[in-house]
Amino acid sequence: MRKVIPHCRRLLAGVLVLVAGAAPAAAPRTPYPILFVTQVPLHSDVAARLSAFGNHLGGIEQAPRGGDLMLRYPDGTLRNLTREAGFGNAGAQGAHAIAVREPAVHRSGARALFSMLVGAPTAAAAAEATPAPVWQLYEVRGLARGARATIVKVAGQPGGYNNIAPLYGSDDALLFTSDRPRNGAAHLYPQLDEYEAAPTVTGIWRLDPASGALTILNHAPSGAFTPILDSYGRVLFTRWDHQQQDQLAERDRDAAHNHVALPFRSFNFAGEQARAPALDSRAEPFPESRSGSRGPYGEVSAFATNFFTIWQMNQDGSGEETLNHVGQHELAFGFLTPSFRDDPALSNHTVDSNHANRLAIRREGGLFHLREDPRQPGRYLATVAREAGAFSTGPLVSINGAPALNGDQMRLTALTAFDAGDAPAGGRYRNPLPLSDGRLVASHTSSVRAPEPGAALADLRLTLLSRAGPRGLYRAGAPLTAGIRAQVRWWTPAGAQAYDGALWELDAVELRPRAAPPRPAAVLEAPERAVLAEQQVSEAALRAWLVRHDLALIVTRDQTSRDRADLQQPFNLQVPGGVRTVSKTMSSGKVYDIAHFQIFQADQLRAYPGRPGRRVIAQPLHDGGAANPANPQGPAGSVRIAADGSTAAFVPARRALTWQSTDRAGTPVVRERNWITFQPGEMRTCASCHGTNTANQAGRAAPANRPQALRELLRFWKTLPH
Repeated sequence: MRKVIPHCRRLLAGVLVLVAGAAPAAAPRTPYPILFVTQVPLHSDVAARLSAFGNHLGGIEQAPRGGDLMLRYPDGTLRNLTREAGFGNAGAQGAHAIAVREPAVHRSGARALFSMLVGAPTAAAAAEATPAPVWQLYEVRGLARGARATIVKVAGQPGGYNNIAPLYGSDDALLFTSDRPRNGAAHLYPQLDEYEAAPTVTGIWRLDPASGALTILNHAPSGAFTPILDSYGRVLFTRWDHQQQDQLAERDRDAAHNHVALPFRSFNFAGEQARAPALDSRAEPFPESRSGSRGPYGEVSAFATNFFTIWQMNQDGSGEETLNHVGQHELAFGFLTPSFRDDPALSNHTVDSNHANRLAIRREGGLFHLREDPRQPGRYLATVAREAGAFSTGPLVSINGAPALNGDQMRLTALTAFDAGDAPAGGRYRNPLPLSDGRLVASHTSSVRAPEPGAALADLRLTLLSRAGPRGLYRAGAPLTAGIRAQVRWWTPAGAQAYDGALWELDAVELRPRAAPPRPAAVLEAPERAVLAEQQVSEAALRAWLVRHDLALIVTRDQTSRDRADLQQPFNLQVPGGVRTVSKTMSSGKVYDIAHFQIFQADQLRAYPGRPGRRVIAQPLHDGGAANPANPQGPAGSVRIAADGSTAAFVPARRALTWQSTDRAGTPVVRERNWITFQPGEMRTCASCHGTNTANQAGRAAPANRPQALRELLRFWKTLPH
């Protein structure tokens, strides 16, 4: 039996009940040792340790102390690595208290990274007044039988910030997520997400242990989570796509309209600088309103989004996009809101025949805790979880995502019982771990439904899954441990707390050696190389110039070409006096002119009195904009769309960007739905605006024209100072 005793006055004498080296009776054998962590159960899934987002914070209520880094050998014997190395304690949680998370094994199998919190308040007043410690990266060695564990804090990581979810790159660089401000500016801390302006990590960072160089690889306005390095050398991670206008500011606008007090008193700063003046404004130029509007094309639908999906990038941060360009049309198909309500050609339904996947996942959630199958490269396992309330537990699925596949060809397959009502038979799962012998381990709870607010899951134990039934679905089998129990006590602002019971077992990884994955690099494609050759521009010289100016080059070959799946935004498009692309099946629908490509950058301008940090707001491109030809006929931050439909622009690196195509008057026609980050020197081509998977709206393959806009940009570039 386990229990949490709030406001406890008679505190327990604490012990950790675990016999080092003892194996449970009939313990399942595994091919390699398994590294995992234990965690005192939580009773909150709001920006806490197991939450879908905002899980990076180190407060005592968000991450109760008392867990450890554990190593399980193939015969079931256990080692408590943190205790061996002198970290953590049972009983009263104070200066030596720890919480641990997310181990990642080096390819040698001899060492591992993980994150750890050190310290806990020793009184209620201290819990309320003392700043929470931050998660920091550590490396553990001495994992062989008979060795003594040693744990060392990673040098060169951002101090004073939460650094979590580490992994080793192919070159032994360390990749991890952090809430360090994108540019290191302390006044921008913390970055606030696009949902309820809660603190978030800013993206995935890279630390070179040899040089100490620290760089941000992708700027994520609403967070990036649990990156892995797959066998192809890609960094895969979950990202929260929540690119929408500020719902808190919307409530303020409604209150102002009704002449009542503003609940959040949101406002914009004039810039990101520390001394930028506060404005009497909460304007947002992108994307469309959350409550709807009206424009030259009639009624514009309200727009909101909330989806967690798998993203990829190279280990240097280049090539960021959703995994194989898969998206909601392929993963969460069924109903999507069209942008213009008065255009009957736009549809609120997706076309099932366009994609191979038949298992839709909910949009108020998505895919979490990705792991690659070691026996089947390109096959990944994940948890399907809702956005809140379930500690990111749910059914398990596999997804095929080898680089040769496009989004249309990718399939989700249910591995455990899948229930549309979010009550899967047999319980819920987290952290799938496909073993090297083909079996499957996961953290399992017998709770079928998400717990009520303020309640914990019934249990969360590492379990070997077994197949059963005519559909061959997995279900929970033998546990991997006999249960790791603890008696701990700690202080929160509400008073003393205590726990006596089994700890949660999480974040399992297999301690096995493996080959170093390759390091894929972004390559300029043939049509763009041909344009550089025509213009007698050295690719190396252009890249070097981009690096010196902290810029990237983005090219689209044809803005009028869009993937056939997207029927929710205008798809019959033409450049005035230029190329025209219309739907093969709905060619009689309205044809929209697009003349300008407007680029927005993610600036931290939105603030709320009494709440530290700032939220990202899309602003017309201004960093590096002088490197592009002037476009006085277009909206701010735009470049002209060439007659062949192409665009080319120099854009700031290491800052999230988004964009839209507009008509000649600057009215938005087609909007991007994600943020993308580019690296210094990166040259990135999108053949189509909404990249083509199998075919575009006209039934044709992706454009392969030599982009006229790139030719014009290079001619302008030659006139710039070098």
